Amino acid sequence: MQTAKKLYIETFGCQMNVNDSETMVTLLRELDYEPVDNPSSADLIILNTCSIRAKAEQKVFSELGRMKRFKSRNKPVILGLGGCIAQQQGEKLLRRVPYLDLVFGTHSLHLLPEMVRAAERGERPVRNDFLDPDARLDLFPRKDGEGGVTRFVTVMQGCDNFCSYCIVPYVRGREVSRRSRDILEEIAEMAASGVKEVTLLGQNVNSYGLKSMDEPDFATLLRNVSAVPGIERIRFTTSHPKDMSPALISCFADLPTLCSHIHLPAQSGSDRVLELMNRGYSRKDYLVRIRALKAARPDILITGDMIVGFPGETEEDFLATLSLMEEVGYADLFSFAFSARPETDAARYRDALTRREKQERLDRLQSLQRSMTLEMSRGLVGTVQEVLVEGTSKRGDQLFGRTSGNRVVNFPGERSLTGSMVRMIIREALPNSLLGEIA
Repeated sequence: MQTAKKLYIETFGCQMNVNDSETMVTLLRELDYEPVDNPSSADLIILNTCSIRAKAEQKVFSELGRMKRFKSRNKPVILGLGGCIAQQQGEKLLRRVPYLDLVFGTHSLHLLPEMVRAAERGERPVRNDFLDPDARLDLFPRKDGEGGVTRFVTVMQGCDNFCSYCIVPYVRGREVSRRSRDILEEIAEMAASGVKEVTLLGQNVNSYGLKSMDEPDFATLLRNVSAVPGIERIRFTTSHPKDMSPALISCFADLPTLCSHIHLPAQSGSDRVLELMNRGYSRKDYLVRIRALKAARPDILITGDMIVGFPGETEEDFLATLSLMEEVGYADLFSFAFSARPETDAARYRDALTRREKQERLDRLQSLQRSMTLEMSRGLVGTVQEVLVEGTSKRGDQLFGRTSGNRVVNFPGERSLTGSMVRMIIREALPNSLLGEIA
């Protein structure tokens, strides 16, 4: 019997990349590769990259340098790089990193097995060409039906919005929606293998199906997923506020399986900055959607993204962002200082703020959000929450799960509870999690 080869994947960036990494594991099993947690024992190392911010890109190249030492052993090790940086830079990466063995972009995931075979023969394959939308539909790699409690499911890829700061359309391509039949079949297979919760993924899931006469809109897709036997929870990310339709908002009122959480990036609270960002909505538009969501699901928790220090942002603009945060009452935020990305319109804007000024604003914003998050968490102390148990906590001495509102709860319990829905009394609020006790 052939000994399985060892595969190490390091994932950078968003949930889309986490999903792609899971798909890589499935694809490479046909070549007898099995995943491991440590690169020192791997025969194949893949970095699945993100280039949405300059800092994320710098981190990838730093990690590539660290991985070089694993290629100096007697046993040959293949080092590959995939994802957004690979899509953007392609063959340049082989010249920049001479010990790199293969490069595959966001549209070449389905080619990974044959590229690894080529690398095993000593070749250095590169694929970063874009596919047309019809071709991509037929080449979406399906993940295996292995179990687990929660899984990601891609429903669409790409983006047509071209926000002035965002590199996604240039590295993920234009929007294309998967066939709903394929999505529902994949989710049914997952449910049959024991999966209880699915997260529907896309750069802008709200626009799912809008470019096709033959597919439902996203609200209808959610209703169809909720009818799949065995699926107890549904989440989705990411949403663009301008495409948040009344039909989609009504799903939060009508579908018990749809979790009480939405990630709805605002990016700024200033109308002037939102226009410079080409976001397609105003502060008022955004707040109308927030109020409608809270009316549909009163216990909904809202998270989002904010960019500080966008070119031309004044102190008044920044204060408008802080006031929006307080008006919305975010449970949490991903927040970043602006960094220009190549090919985007904002890269040509005059960047008036210094790095120190951007950092100072970011520190103020994050300090406000920390206090808001802790206040929200303290409000849950003493309540009973339904928690889907996902496994052992990071510390290893407890279990963990998440509430419908996507808050992590750590608690003592038997591992046999994994996969169960458990009623939990929240006993303590910590900065990034909750402590609970089975009710």
